[in-house]
Amino acid sequence: MLSALLGMHDALALAERSIDFHRDHLARLILPERQIGPHEVSHLVDGTRRLTEAVAVRETQANSAAAVLQSLARAPAPTAASPTPTLPAPAAPLAAQSAAHSR
Repeated sequence: MLSALLGMHDALALAERSIDFHRDHLARLILPERQIGPHEVSHLVDGTRRLTEAVAVRETQANSAAAVLQSLARAPAPTAASPTPTLPAPAAPLAAQSAAHSR
């Protein structure tokens, strides 16, 4: 379990770094003094796609880690007022088998 959580943490940290990188890259591409031509448009589209993927990975990893951590929480102690489960009724006795074999 610890190994899985550490792996999720590493993936989450990588996604955060990827988000920072792609956000900064897009910010440099759309500076007011830069002219956006056909070549830059393809870079903008690619950067936007990569940023979207990084955000999706981050959200998935964060949700997975939260679910794992939540599953590790202790269950609340049963209260005294809660009804106790009843035992099932005993099975009916089987009919005695005849010692004589039937043909």
